[in-house]
Amino acid sequence: MVASVTSTTNTTASLGGNSLSDVSSMQDRFLKLLVAQINNQDPLNPMDNAQMTSQMAQINTVSGIQQVNQTLEGIASQFTAMQALQATSLVGHDVLLPGNTLTRDAATGQASSAFDLTTDAQQVKIEILSPAGDVLGTINSGAMAAGRHSFSWDASAYPGLNTFNYRVTATSGKQAVASTAYSTDRVLAVGTSNGTVSLDLQSGKSVPYSNITAIL
Repeated sequence: MVASVTSTTNTTASLGGNSLSDVSSMQDRFLKLLVAQINNQDPLNPMDNAQMTSQMAQINTVSGIQQVNQTLEGIASQFTAMQALQATSLVGHDVLLPGNTLTRDAATGQASSAFDLTTDAQQVKIEILSPAGDVLGTINSGAMAAGRHSFSWDASAYPGLNTFNYRVTATSGKQAVASTAYSTDRVLAVGTSNGTVSLDLQSGKSVPYSNITAIL
């Protein structure tokens, strides 16, 4: 009968793993099987307390895991709702996100953005590029400290272009200084999908809320 008890335990554990959505039903089936084992055990070779305790521990473990999962799912849903609520305050605001695209402001003709320098640089050069990669303008900024720096370029001489690319070249002596480029865009709407908050931008892109680096 001991072999039979072990077999039933494995079956019960399997049932628990495949029925996590219904813990009460799983526990009921487990207890019925356990009672049936006790009623039909061999009087000369009864199931000992260690075996019974082990089986009860298994069902409690499965039940506990399911309850933890349900709690975490609830917390995740609340967190997503909070993120969506916070993200609605971004509608109508300009934001920074990873990228090297510049958008010309129709009212001022200026194209603005920002970039990060990992360390101090003695020379910093920003080149404005056409969609084809041609250099349209250059900003020589000289020495700059580590950190974030904003810049603006007059794009009014190119009325036929609304978007540009740019690249940053920074050096300290003969050593290159690493930089991170950002794009500026405006948030038009906020949505959620599969637990992820997304932002619809003026450029036509849709990006995760987590991609936003700064609010301007």
